[in-house]
Amino acid sequence: MHADGFWIEVVSNAKLSKRRRAYAGFRQKLSYVGRWLPTYFWQRLVRKPPQGSVHLIIAIADHFEPAIVPGNGAARASYSEQQRRLDPWCRDYPKLIDAWRDHDGQPLRHTYFYPAEQYDKGLLEQLAHHCHDGWGEVEIHLHHGMEVPDTAENTRRQLVAFRDALAQGHGALSYMDGSSLPRYAFVHGNFALANSAGGEACGVDSEMQVLAETGCYADLTLPTAFFHPAQISKINSLYECGLPLGHRAAHRRGKDLSVGTPPSIFPLMVQGPLLLDLDSSNQSRYLNFENGALTSANPPSLRRLRLWKRAAVQVAGRPDWLFIKLHCHSMDPTQHNAVLGGGFQTFLRDLVQGAAFRNEVLHFVTAREMVNIILAACDGHDGDPGEYRDYRLRMRRAEHTRSRNEAAAALRD
Repeated sequence: MHADGFWIEVVSNAKLSKRRRAYAGFRQKLSYVGRWLPTYFWQRLVRKPPQGSVHLIIAIADHFEPAIVPGNGAARASYSEQQRRLDPWCRDYPKLIDAWRDHDGQPLRHTYFYPAEQYDKGLLEQLAHHCHDGWGEVEIHLHHGMEVPDTAENTRRQLVAFRDALAQGHGALSYMDGSSLPRYAFVHGNFALANSAGGEACGVDSEMQVLAETGCYADLTLPTAFFHPAQISKINSLYECGLPLGHRAAHRRGKDLSVGTPPSIFPLMVQGPLLLDLDSSNQSRYLNFENGALTSANPPSLRRLRLWKRAAVQVAGRPDWLFIKLHCHSMDPTQHNAVLGGGFQTFLRDLVQGAAFRNEVLHFVTAREMVNIILAACDGHDGDPGEYRDYRLRMRRAEHTRSRNEAAAALRD
C-alpha cells in the first residue's frame, strides 16, 4: 500500500472509532433516561390535578459551595474569593427578596447544604448568623470518593464530625421529638447517593445505613442532572427506602408516604420534579427536561412553575398539598441571575402577586419545615400546612445563643 493511502486509512479508522465511542456514549446516556421514562408516562396517566385551591410547599436546596470553581470540580477557590462571594450574598439577599412573602408571612429562604469536606469555621459562622436572622437553615452536603472509593467508616467519621460542629459550634441542625441527637438533612455531592453512579464519586454501598445511624432525617439529592448514571427509576415521590439500607442504592425502590401511615424508616426520600418539558410555550426547538434546577440557562419562571405542579409530588391521600423541592448552586458566580438577579426577582414577584389568581396558597419552607409538613400529613393532619413547620423537628437556637453569650461573659470576667 502506498504511504499516503496507509495514513488515510489510519485517520479514517480513527475517526470511525471516535464516532463509535460517541455513539456508545450517547446510547449509554439514553439508557439513563430510559430508567425513569416509563414511570413518568404512568404518572401522567394516573396523577390528576387537584380541584380547587392548592397549597404549594416550596423549598430551595442550595448546594452551597463557596469554594466552587465553575467547570473544574476538583479545584477550590481561595479563601478570599470565598469571602467575596459570601459577603454580598448575606448582605443583599435579605434586601432583595424581603418584600415578597408567602401566605404565612415568610420570605423565600434557602436551605444551605454546606460541604462537610470544605468546612471553614469563619465562613460557616457568618452563614449561621444569616440563618439565625431568619434567612434559611444549614444542613449537610458531602462530596467524597472522588479519586478513590470512600469507605463507610470514613464517611461516618466525616458526617459525625461535621454534624457536631454544626450543632454545637454554630447552633444549626434540629432535634426530633425532644431527642438529644442532632438531626440533619442531606444532599450527596455529584448525586452519587449510596454508590448509585456505578462506583463513581462515592464508593459506599451502605451509605443509606450510615446516614440513618448518624441522624439523617431526609435525603434531598434527587433528581440528578440530565443523563446522569445515578438517576433511578423512582421519580416525583416522597417515600421510605424499600431495600435494606445496607444495600447499594437502597433508595432505588421504596414505599410511597401516605396519609394515616407514619413512616418508620429514615432518612425519608424527598424528591424534586423530574419530567419532560412538553409545554407548548417552550421556545426551544429541542426536547427539554425539567429537574427543578435553578440555573442561568434555565431560570425560574411561571412556565416552569406549571411543570413543577404537574409533577404532583405529594403524600398519597393529600393531593392539595404539593411539595416542590428545587435546587441551585448560589455560590457559583455564573448562576447569579437565576438565584438573585433581576430574572429571579421578577419571578418571585409574579409568583407571590399572582398566587390567588392561580388558586394557590404559597408556603416558603426550609428542608426541615418541608419534612415536618410531610410527617404531619402522614399523621393525618390537614388544613393549613403552614401550621406544621415545627411539627417534630425543632431548632434549639435560643439555647445555643444563650450558651454562647454565657461563654463570652465568662471570658470577659
